[in-house]
Amino acid sequence: MAEFVPPGRVVADIGTDHACLPVYLVQTGRSPRVIATELNEKPWERALSWVTANRLESKIEVRRGAGLEPLAPGEVQAVVVAGLGGKTIKQLLAAAPEVLCRLERLVLQPMADAGDLRLWLADQGWRLAEEALVEEDGRLYAIIAAAPGKEAAADRFLIEIGPRLAEKGGPLFLSYLEQLKRNCQRVLSGLERSRSPEAQEKAIRLTARLAKLREMMTKYARES
Repeated sequence: MAEFVPPGRVVADIGTDHACLPVYLVQTGRSPRVIATELNEKPWERALSWVTANRLESKIEVRRGAGLEPLAPGEVQAVVVAGLGGKTIKQLLAAAPEVLCRLERLVLQPMADAGDLRLWLADQGWRLAEEALVEEDGRLYAIIAAAPGKEAAADRFLIEIGPRLAEKGGPLFLSYLEQLKRNCQRVLSGLERSRSPEAQEKAIRLTARLAKLREMMTKYARES
């Protein structure tokens, strides 16, 4: 995630937990100053303790508050949000438009619903500048870096999957598609037990999505 932070920019790490990323950004010289935020007291204390242990109080400020609320418009150029669901990240960003509109870069790591987050970013005038996949403990995580501008990809399915990931391809991307396929199949299996019109309508959409995922997997399997 640090690689996606533009060098020399002031950064906010939202929901910093132990403040490991802010400390790393400052120690490596990537960021001159970082604001680390936490909503609850215990995580805030942990973050403050780690910053103090590394004697970086002059370069890392630890604040308490929800989402982007602790930030003033224009005081940071980049925001990092990691470890939350895509829908939650979307809500946090949408709740602070005055801060959001002054940013140069978003670095996001959604734990789920990455597709919804990508589509929202594109609809809100953010282009997906860079994307990467990271594997840890057998699970794949998508990292999304967005910048102000029009997204080049026009196909909404491709935006949802990750256009920059699709451009790179590779074994991890195939595994990522397989993970998305399994998730889709699991939801479809649950919908089969419901006879409601809403469930049937959702099942139709998911069946079409599953077909597209299989088609994309076949394409990338041939290329690899």
